[in-house]
Amino acid sequence: MQIDLTGKIALITGATGQLGRVMTRTLAECGARVAIHYMNNEAKAKELQQEVISAGGSAMIVQGDITKENSILKMKEQVCAELGDPDIVVANAVVQYAWASVLEQSPEDYVSQFESCVMQSVFLAKAFIPAMVAKRTGRFIGINTECAMQNFPGQSAYTAGKRGMDGVYRVLAKEVGEHQITVNQVAPGWTISEKDRSENNLNDAAYVEQVPLKRRGEDQDIANAVAFLASDLAGFITGAYIPVSGGNVMPSI
Repeated sequence: MQIDLTGKIALITGATGQLGRVMTRTLAECGARVAIHYMNNEAKAKELQQEVISAGGSAMIVQGDITKENSILKMKEQVCAELGDPDIVVANAVVQYAWASVLEQSPEDYVSQFESCVMQSVFLAKAFIPAMVAKRTGRFIGINTECAMQNFPGQSAYTAGKRGMDGVYRVLAKEVGEHQITVNQVAPGWTISEKDRSENNLNDAAYVEQVPLKRRGEDQDIANAVAFLASDLAGFITGAYIPVSGGNVMPSI
């Protein structure tokens, strides 16, 4: 049994990021034609595009501000004109900021997390799900975080944004399920990325000690979960928040 996305079109936001670039390569390797979204890193987007094309795949790059509806609508026009209506949308982009305590965190940071976690998802849904409804198929996938369950000091803005995002996805799953569209979330733990490998930052004893599998996950682990949810193999899974954290967080029943 293999994950086969041949004939599918996938849009990945934040595709030039540490996790996004591996998701992009993986979905392309599974046969999807990919739209590589970037905000500022055009060079990395072009590099990824060339990687996909050199491997025999199909890819385009698209720039946009995922916190602005007009920008997402412009992205939609470009993607649909070049590739067609996406069958798979992966909301991976998020605004980066410096974490601080609730008393010290700036109000602007809470706004940035709401805009990039909640409103990005709403704008993407409004832009791309109608075409999925018309086709009676689609995969809408959000990248959440284990932090949404941990609620550790310093995480308040990030956690607030991701917990708000979780509410949108759960409601959306119920609203579009009748059209055979699945809506799910992948929640990474503290994941080893290309940057970590280049800096030899592969372990943290205190963190690993809490993880049942006694190690940090790899970026490929996250991409594998996304590819599975994007495939026909996951056609009866929707409304799920799936930690890919080695058991570090476990949703309860």
